[in-house]
Amino acid sequence: MTQADPAVLDWPAVEVHIPTHNRPEFLALAIASVLAQDYPGALSIAVIFDRQEPDQSLVSDGPVPVRVLTNDRTPGLAGARNSGILSSATDMIAFLDDDDQWLPGKLRRQVEHLRQHPEAPFSSTSIRVDFGDSHTPRYAGTSLVSHERLLESRMSMLHSSTFLIRRDALLGPIGLIDENSPASQKEDWDILLRASRSHPIVHLDEPLVAVRWGGTSMFAQAWESKLASAEWILAGHPDITGSQVGYARLLGQIAFAQAALGRRRIAVRTAAASVKCRWREPRGYLALLAAAGVPSSAIMKQLHKRGRGI
Repeated sequence: MTQADPAVLDWPAVEVHIPTHNRPEFLALAIASVLAQDYPGALSIAVIFDRQEPDQSLVSDGPVPVRVLTNDRTPGLAGARNSGILSSATDMIAFLDDDDQWLPGKLRRQVEHLRQHPEAPFSSTSIRVDFGDSHTPRYAGTSLVSHERLLESRMSMLHSSTFLIRRDALLGPIGLIDENSPASQKEDWDILLRASRSHPIVHLDEPLVAVRWGGTSMFAQAWESKLASAEWILAGHPDITGSQVGYARLLGQIAFAQAALGRRRIAVRTAAASVKCRWREPRGYLALLAAAGVPSSAIMKQLHKRGRGI
């Protein structure tokens, strides 16, 4: 029996979970970005196939082992993630969407940063948004993200592809990903809110993950599910209404989705409520533009060019 390297044992074992659905070209790039990491500890990959036959050719017992799973829970991203979590045995779980990529040094730098907060169960990094030819870094401006800050905003730079979480916390106080989220949307905000109640999210404010926005997203124009998920997060976290900033923001998002679906009359009323709650919230005004007939896709394209979303 080969004796384990003490230097490796000093670092927590990490398994990277990559849920996937019919995107083999992007999946190959995501896996390659993990294999290129310089992480000194034990590192492995689990690819969870959702609503498709698993590709067993990806299985590897190399220096970074790769295993292949099938989502045996609720179809969709949330169920796929939980399938991976429940089948894993590593100290920590990292998430990576199949159309995103980790940048060099991501995992090592993040674990080093998390070690400064041994009591913290959850960490993230900032991102680089790739949209067409534009590459926009998104920073949080802090190393600790409080629950109150997350009530104000989803904080898109805390993207799920940056999450690194202690597995025992996912099986215990934080809990698994909520599979009731409509079309597995806003489940990432939900778990950030749940995790941050007991301890701020430890955040490394460096853009260490490339997040691809635009047509590759499964939710690019899914306005019905965007609307349902916004209403779902509000029902599950009513304390958002106590944040003037957060409530106005969410109302603006709901109004924009309503306008994108052609429900102009109710969109105007919701947008007006957003502006009344906080007149400086831009999403209310963007929703009014969409309700007035400006195509929602054109508005979204301009936002994405700037690394922004609705």
